[in-house]
Amino acid sequence: MPTTPRARARAQTMEDIVRIGRDHLATDGAAALSLRAVARDLGVVSSAVYRYVRSRDELLTLLVIDGYTALGDAVDAALADAPDDPREQLLVLARTVRAWALAEPARYGLLFGTPVPGYDAPVEQTTAPGTRVILAMQRLFARAHERGQLTAPDPLPVVSAPLTGSFAAIRGEFDLDLPDWLIVRGVTLWASLFGLVSGDVFDMYGPETFADRDELFELQLGALLDMLGFRT
Repeated sequence: MPTTPRARARAQTMEDIVRIGRDHLATDGAAALSLRAVARDLGVVSSAVYRYVRSRDELLTLLVIDGYTALGDAVDAALADAPDDPREQLLVLARTVRAWALAEPARYGLLFGTPVPGYDAPVEQTTAPGTRVILAMQRLFARAHERGQLTAPDPLPVVSAPLTGSFAAIRGEFDLDLPDWLIVRGVTLWASLFGLVSGDVFDMYGPETFADRDELFELQLGALLDMLGFRT
């Protein structure tokens, strides 16, 4: 926590800039973000904002980190109250991601929607917050496997040496005990989950195609968990 008045004032200004940036993201979209507009709402001249945020891209990065952090915090809080069962925890995680995305469509769109033209998120700043939910899922996959809750495919899929190396790097980086087949299925579940959520957030289904999207989502989750290998 900032300890001096100047540090506290700077931290508060940064919080205000991110908050105002979120408001503009929701009303104007990521591509239209403007530091000049943020300065106007902050009540300062535009040159003053550049002492805190040097460019539109830097503001976008702050908003990306803010969004990933908010989503990760929501998932962590939900999992802390979930039953000690990997299958139930995966359901809680998936429902939480969807609920957050529907409540925060602009922030979700910045993270998982159409890339902002001319902007590349700096990996050194965004990878850690951006992989929190993915890592939480991987740990739940590993826990389910350790408890014998998953059925392996028979026969096991044949994985090439280069891809096996990629899987080994993932296991080493995150200290996970995941066989190759479960990494394949886990990545499939992860990509499918965010595809389903994007379908809802961006209204890809159309307004009248399905009578109950909540029910549809639950049925889709059940199918994904069956695919992962949970014993029935």
